[in-house]
Amino acid sequence: MSGSPVEIDDRIRSLAQVLWDYHQLRHALAPSDAILVLCSHDLRVAERGAELFLAGWAPLLIFSGGLGSITRALMTTPEADQFAGIARGMGVPPDRILIGNQSTNTGENVRFTRALLEARQLPTASFVVVQKPYMERRSYATFRKVWPEPEVRVTSPQVSMDEYLRGYSHGSLSAHDVIGIMVGDLQRIRVYADRGFQIPQDIPDDVWSAYEELVRAGFDQRLV
Repeated sequence: MSGSPVEIDDRIRSLAQVLWDYHQLRHALAPSDAILVLCSHDLRVAERGAELFLAGWAPLLIFSGGLGSITRALMTTPEADQFAGIARGMGVPPDRILIGNQSTNTGENVRFTRALLEARQLPTASFVVVQKPYMERRSYATFRKVWPEPEVRVTSPQVSMDEYLRGYSHGSLSAHDVIGIMVGDLQRIRVYADRGFQIPQDIPDDVWSAYEELVRAGFDQRLV
């Protein structure tokens, strides 16, 4: 973030809530061939993926993630290995888990997962994708661009923005950091579609206005 941390007053919180609500798709879950967990700094996403597997939504649980732009500064072990350890600890059988620990971004998550499944001759026509709450939409848009054929439903840990900002994410990230990441992800929804990395997503005027105001307020550290 530029300069000193910005106080998260009621106005900032209200603007951030607009982005938070937009980023989430609120897809209804359906039984699928696999649960694909897109790994990151947020270990609670691993718990959400394991919970869905244990609830019977799919017979296969895939964790995809190496070390990305944020986790390189926070972790030494690949994200997917840490996430898989959490799932095993929650009772997911190891033989129902696949690990892809080389990807560094969302597009690679999808491409490398497809290659992993094809190498094992595991046809997969439908996915539940699990991601952080503020990355649902970008994950969906990326998946549909990189691998358009399967059915995809996206979900995330079922928490409010206030709960998330109070420390649901990685302990090394402050609420200011998380809002900055949300702002950067909103920008990427527009920029990455223009670059051919994602399918386009409509961004309502009030959402883009909230984004611009947060950028002016100094939440600009994660812009491309």
